[in-house]
Amino acid sequence: MTTVKVKFRPSTVEGRPGTIIYFVTHRRVVRQITTGYKVFPHEWDDKRSRPVATPEGERTAVIQAITRKLEGDLERLHGIIERFDRPGHGYSSEDIIAEFRRTGKENTLFMFMESVIERLRQLNHIGTAKNYHAALGSFKRFRDNKDVPLAAIDQMIMEDYQAYLKSAGLTPNSISFYMRILRAVYNRAVEQGLTKDRNPFRTVFTGTEKTLKRAISISDIKRIKNLDLAFKPNLESARDMFLFLFLCRGISFIDAAFLKRTDIQNGVLTYRRHKTNQVLHIKIIKPIKELLDRYSDKDSPYLLPIISHPGGDERKQYETALRRVNNALKIIAGMVKLPIPLTTYVTRHAWASIAKSKNVPVNVISDALGHDSIATTQIYLASIDTSTIDRVNELIIKDL
Repeated sequence: MTTVKVKFRPSTVEGRPGTIIYFVTHRRVVRQITTGYKVFPHEWDDKRSRPVATPEGERTAVIQAITRKLEGDLERLHGIIERFDRPGHGYSSEDIIAEFRRTGKENTLFMFMESVIERLRQLNHIGTAKNYHAALGSFKRFRDNKDVPLAAIDQMIMEDYQAYLKSAGLTPNSISFYMRILRAVYNRAVEQGLTKDRNPFRTVFTGTEKTLKRAISISDIKRIKNLDLAFKPNLESARDMFLFLFLCRGISFIDAAFLKRTDIQNGVLTYRRHKTNQVLHIKIIKPIKELLDRYSDKDSPYLLPIISHPGGDERKQYETALRRVNNALKIIAGMVKLPIPLTTYVTRHAWASIAKSKNVPVNVISDALGHDSIATTQIYLASIDTSTIDRVNELIIKDL
């Protein structure tokens, strides 16, 4: 049997706080962990082995913080012992302490989340890492940059965080975005035995709320196409980029940015989606070819002038180009008086909604857009012929 006891060791210097110590006993071998938690003798309840706040209340917040840390440490120690007690796992008191110290480095939300972000970067999931970093930054601002033990993450903290986000003017879907990331990180910590699952997200919003329409009509796209932007080259190139994305069935900007000249073979563009890793094929019809002929640089391996310095920081070049194009599209939206904000992402919604208006089956639209994670649109995915999608694309584009 393994036991953990909490003791208070008074300071040898009069008037100074003493130290809280954990004693771990396994097979009669006792080892100790000296914590950094300091309390005065009158703030320690020896019978209950825990700190207590004094009536004066001067150090109430300090005592409460130490109490939460103690509870988190003890929970983690008991979790380690529970894992080590599984059949076939021999261990010693030293093993328990070594594991406690190892996990202690990641046993706060900030520290653990930063390790998760670093792992995502190592796996080259750069976009996801940036989203996690944004969520962590938001939570740090809420906490005034004060880290919190994983064991202290509870329903009340998350409700307070939700109220903080609402007061900052965030929409329900933006709040859900941060909450779902924090929940994913918390669940990973639970899986690794760093904390017990207290289900802290059960009362906050982690769903999706129906958003304003993002699609535009084919007549809207025709008005954008027919704009005379000859003397506004920045707007013209952004408009043409928007049209290219639409003509290619709402291809995402990141996928378009990394298209290479070698991706076109026998009049077919073949690429792999960054988001789902799914391979898609697009027939190079006349309007697509005209845009490629206008913008392709024969000295560059890339089809489009988004990555202008191959071999440099290509991710940064893509992000800079995306901001530039979206800023230009905002101006274009004003010029044609669109009812919604115009971004590169609108092309996907537009292509899908226009296809639906032409009675194109949902499963064909799903395959055309490369949806790989929406179960309701993947029923007949495997049986769709690429030529069917090409005919749908030509059916949509002929109205331009």
